[in-house]
Amino acid sequence: LRRQIEARIDVLVPCGTTGESATMTAAEQERVVAITVEEAGGRVPVLAGAGSNDTRVAIDRSRVMAGLGADGILSVGPYYNKPTPEGFFRHFSAIADASPKPVVVYNVPGRTGSNIDTRTLLRIAGHANVVAVKEASGNLGQVMDILRDRPAGFEVLSGDDAFTLAFMALGGEGVISVAANQIPGPMRELTAACARGDWPEARRIHYRYLRLMNLNFVESNPAPVKASLALMGLCAESFRLPLCPPSEATRDLLREELRTLGLLS
Repeated sequence: LRRQIEARIDVLVPCGTTGESATMTAAEQERVVAITVEEAGGRVPVLAGAGSNDTRVAIDRSRVMAGLGADGILSVGPYYNKPTPEGFFRHFSAIADASPKPVVVYNVPGRTGSNIDTRTLLRIAGHANVVAVKEASGNLGQVMDILRDRPAGFEVLSGDDAFTLAFMALGGEGVISVAANQIPGPMRELTAACARGDWPEARRIHYRYLRLMNLNFVESNPAPVKASLALMGLCAESFRLPLCPPSEATRDLLREELRTLGLLS
């Protein structure tokens, strides 16, 4: 957390996919968010993961995270249930109605099995307490439709590091990043360059780190990024089943790229 803040990132996101939130207990999630809020100390906002495929649980977790001091709630689309568009709308409307803090919708069909289509997302975005979407559908056509028709003040954030440049060139506001665990400074510089319209600099940073961004997903996230951070001496390489360590071939590719980027001592 301190490393992230020192790199001048804009927001902290505890209990997301990269933090293995799916296999954390409720008590563990609360402890992580409490530590994050304490370390942030008001210097940067805290967007706490609080999603569930059970709407009642998602409402409860949102209230708990808000009570711990989180500034906003990140709520993933329901997984396994495969709700209809109306089900998505009712799910997020119920969470937004109940949450004391603003809600960011997370659309990641590759993990949940269901895409929140543009029309449905725009209906959800009409709620006064839904302020943004983390869009990880990988469908730039869908992203452009959202950007064109979104209500005023509704932010669109990339859920894929490699799409950050494209999202922001199209009018999006930023990224909720995996690679920022490894390279918080460069990811901050990338989004800052995009925000000020310095596209040559943005492209330079994008292409310098693109291979690392892609390697982070050569196996299921967060296995590669955790292995990278262990190689960098920043954390232990530990996983909870059903996740397991990456293959030696993947680890070799990561080590080679980290060395190329000057990230290994």
